[in-house]
Amino acid sequence: MPIHPAIGPGNVAVITGGADGIGLAAARRFIELGMRVAIADNNAAQLAAAADLLGPDALALETDVSDHASVEALAATVAERLGPVSLLMNNAGIGGGGDALSNLPGWRRVLGVNLMGVLHGVQAFVPAMVASDRPGLVINTGSKQGVTQPPGDTAYNVSKSGVKALTEGLAHTLRESTGERVTAPLLIPGFTYTGMMRAFMPEKPAAAWTPEQVVEVLLSGVSQGKFYLWCQDNETDWETDRRRVLWNAGDIAEGRPALSRWHPEFKDAFARFCEEG
Repeated sequence: MPIHPAIGPGNVAVITGGADGIGLAAARRFIELGMRVAIADNNAAQLAAAADLLGPDALALETDVSDHASVEALAATVAERLGPVSLLMNNAGIGGGGDALSNLPGWRRVLGVNLMGVLHGVQAFVPAMVASDRPGLVINTGSKQGVTQPPGDTAYNVSKSGVKALTEGLAHTLRESTGERVTAPLLIPGFTYTGMMRAFMPEKPAAAWTPEQVVEVLLSGVSQGKFYLWCQDNETDWETDRRRVLWNAGDIAEGRPALSRWHPEFKDAFARFCEEG
């Protein structure tokens, strides 16, 4: 049984942030499945190294996803050199924005890549997928942090929350306009050892997943028609994550303070909630 009608020999996949981490692991896997792959990245050195690794079945294109014109140029080049796109993976992402009271340039940079980069990809590629009669798949890379909102890099959390909302809205639009012909699931990695992590951790922590593990969850979830492609890591199991998600929703439903998991008055209540299973 095929994984998804859009994934198959000869079909074209485009992956932003494709020179490293989850994007590169996805590119390798799609090539193994017979696809022709275009990887886009703004790091020229990593892009060249990835192109060498992937071989002749990959097209490497330097792209700044925060720049709409750059993404439009990517779409035009892919259409000219490879043909219609069956799979789009909006995966480029960065961190380091800061909290709500700091680093306005960092906020603009993180939101420009993580959120606007996804929107630019959607608007540059998806209309042609909708207008065609071919199956299509749009995978946007979110994050657990966009759901559970751990304190720290608020800019990153906001960007990934935006990706979640954007992808939910996109999925509805595609369902209304194409039925199930073009689908748009949300990939939700947990703690994953990527280039973003290597800058701070020279070796993979035991708690982290590899990008290849994330890609296998992606493929498994897509084959089952899931929307939320939720990934574990070696630190948390699904039940733990499920309780965290439910507690966060309960902050609204129960009238608790924002991010009450980390509020001293609710620390013990959260622990009991998790123990209840």
